[in-house]
Amino acid sequence: MDIARLFGTHRKWLLVGLVVFILAFVVTFPLYAVTYDVRVLTTVLMYVVMAVSWAMFSGTTGYMSLAPAAFFGVGIYSVALLQNSLPFPLIILVGGLVAFAFALPVGLVTLRLKGIYFAIFTFGLVVFTSEIVQYLETKLWGKHGQAILPIDNQILLYVMLGLAVVTVLAVYFIRRSRYGLALTSIGGNEEAAEHMGVNTTMVKVLFFAVSAFFMGAAGVVTAPTLLYINANIAFSLFYSFMPILMAVFGGMAELYGPVVGAVVFGYLETTLRAQLHSYFMLGFGIILVLVILFLPNGIVGLVPTVQDKLRGLMQRIRKGGEAEQHANT
Repeated sequence: MDIARLFGTHRKWLLVGLVVFILAFVVTFPLYAVTYDVRVLTTVLMYVVMAVSWAMFSGTTGYMSLAPAAFFGVGIYSVALLQNSLPFPLIILVGGLVAFAFALPVGLVTLRLKGIYFAIFTFGLVVFTSEIVQYLETKLWGKHGQAILPIDNQILLYVMLGLAVVTVLAVYFIRRSRYGLALTSIGGNEEAAEHMGVNTTMVKVLFFAVSAFFMGAAGVVTAPTLLYINANIAFSLFYSFMPILMAVFGGMAELYGPVVGAVVFGYLETTLRAQLHSYFMLGFGIILVLVILFLPNGIVGLVPTVQDKLRGLMQRIRKGGEAEQHANT
């Protein structure tokens, strides 16, 4: 049986079956897992949201945003400010909208920059936002940091799963819309896209803010797992670099690339952090350099190569079998 041909013919149904299996696994996971493992899976799903939403904009347009931590932190602080006055589901929506509203003016200013200048500005945005929040905390509350009310880990897992599914579906439909084509054209040649009638400024700013919405919502759902937050925790640059590493490792040509990268490195991050403390980031940095050098298209880029090798292997086996049969006759 030609495995490559079988996969190509029934690819759609195989992918549907895989998605159903993954969803069933996550939904039933709390029934047989300990609390720590439930938290790990919640963190992995959070990174799925972050990596997919980052790749939707930066991976498509080529604008290397280092601002995810700013939008993620806005979501976290939305919980700190609203947890006593609004129900948690509504805070998720508000946190995402606040991040969206924050990203709009930032996008209008920064997306006029290109290349390293845009990356530096978005990097500075995270630091600037963190400093502003620390200053306001001192003036308004006279202290640094806020306590976050806990929420059941199983509930947080299911909420984060729902957010991850919504994020992936949203990016799936965006990529297949005319806006997705516009984003791709901007990444290919922005000047040519403008000449073709694409309002590049509007498209860039809008979807920069859309990606920020999902990052802010992910920050809201993550906040109750932290119990205590301050500006250094909420706006840690770690939350900017990890989604980039995950998206690059998985590959951004296909939607499942950032998902694969987030699952692999999300699990490694949560397990190695406790063992290697801050030194584990050195290992992640080395991996990122190696991936850029030897796997520029990520894991996704290996799929066509593997399919071609399987197809060639099956053809050689088939020809060998035919030759043996001919020799016997």
